[in-house]
Amino acid sequence: MITRELKKKESCLSGKRVMVVGCGKTGFSTSLFLKRCGAEVIATDISPPSSIERIEELEKSGITVEAGGHREKSFLASDLIVVSPGVVIGMPLLKEAEGRGIEVISDIELVFRFLDVPVFAVTGTNGKSTTTALLARVFENAGKRVFMGGNIGVPAAEYFKKEEGYELCVLEISSFHLEAIKTFRPHVAILLNITEDHLYRHKSFSEYAGVKFRIFSNQGPGDYAVLNAGDGAVMDALQKEKLKGRVIPFTTSGELKEGLYLKGEEIVFSFDNKEEVYPASGAHLAGIHNTENIMAVIAAARICGIGKDIITDTVRNFRGLPHRMEFVREREGVIYLNDSKSTNAGSLHKALEGIKGKKSVVLIAGGKDKGGSYDFLKGRIKEKVRLLIVIGEAKKRLKDTFENTVETLTAESLEEAVGIAGKRAAPGDTVLLSPACSSFDMFRNFEERGQVFRRLVEGL
Repeated sequence: MITRELKKKESCLSGKRVMVVGCGKTGFSTSLFLKRCGAEVIATDISPPSSIERIEELEKSGITVEAGGHREKSFLASDLIVVSPGVVIGMPLLKEAEGRGIEVISDIELVFRFLDVPVFAVTGTNGKSTTTALLARVFENAGKRVFMGGNIGVPAAEYFKKEEGYELCVLEISSFHLEAIKTFRPHVAILLNITEDHLYRHKSFSEYAGVKFRIFSNQGPGDYAVLNAGDGAVMDALQKEKLKGRVIPFTTSGELKEGLYLKGEEIVFSFDNKEEVYPASGAHLAGIHNTENIMAVIAAARICGIGKDIITDTVRNFRGLPHRMEFVREREGVIYLNDSKSTNAGSLHKALEGIKGKKSVVLIAGGKDKGGSYDFLKGRIKEKVRLLIVIGEAKKRLKDTFENTVETLTAESLEEAVGIAGKRAAPGDTVLLSPACSSFDMFRNFEERGQVFRRLVEGL
């Protein structure tokens, strides 16, 4: 049941004027939770009322919706402002409100203040959703009542809708969440990797890396920081930070005195003068990047006392999430993979790294450019790709970058790209959709992009 302590915490918002910025899925859930706590809630969005889903439900709940633009008067009259992940934390109205002493926090920070169970938080540029889902599945298979949410598609405030409560909380955390935390303190925080992403929002890669490291900022001696010791950017950032939680490193290159490392076909976990060995092959999650994700899950689960057999069985049977190196079909000896969730160059690099063979990939990439560099991909593309087909707003930039590295063709649509790939791929090849760009120039989201790719491939 909802605890007495939780009800007491909720009551502290009674009568407070709280603004929620952003009326998407997260803003909707957050607004309803705040209203339940007795707050006077205003939900604001720059989109017109006609494009806000379930606006009538918000209004029927007694929530004021200000759509079609933000109103300065409402911002400055608030006692608290909660921002949705898609909202730029540096927008002038938020800065002005903070300057007047009004607290501005993310929805993750708000929810954390009311949680009464341990939090396991996962961040990183790539692999967050897979790791979050796998870790939650391990806990579920161990008989735990688990809430899984955050950036994975379930707003964190949905936690409070289950009356019988949970035993622990597994959250996927983005850099957008971490920009506006104050007290957020996960018992176990996982940092998978840091590569260039969201540079249209962050001033520099260094700033972006620093925001990622905020996941550890409030931890204490009884907490754990699980991080990728084989990631150069993670280790560079670690040199600048003094972590208070116990660090558990993992790597797929080299050995560690303490932590997790790869030794042949096995994952070795050395911890508290004990050593355990887990299989590194045989799982549906292929590729070296997924080996890193599995290492992080092993560390977090063992910290919580989950048995080795449960972890091993769960990893072996876990089939991954849609749109992440997802097998679509084999046709005339050609394998088709849907990696639509690849929205940055680092994700594409890891996708190619996980495919065996040289010059065996027909790659479809492109979409809405996010401002990062593609140059570091040249070596991997030269090694793995024999034909690159580029689409979307980024196609000219991608063609200019890679046309001297690999044969590069342009297509005006994903349908045209799949048609070209189907004709040019030979037995033994892999046709890979791994865009390294966001989807918003051509699709609503990466899910729609992946669904269209699947439909086109199945129709070949």
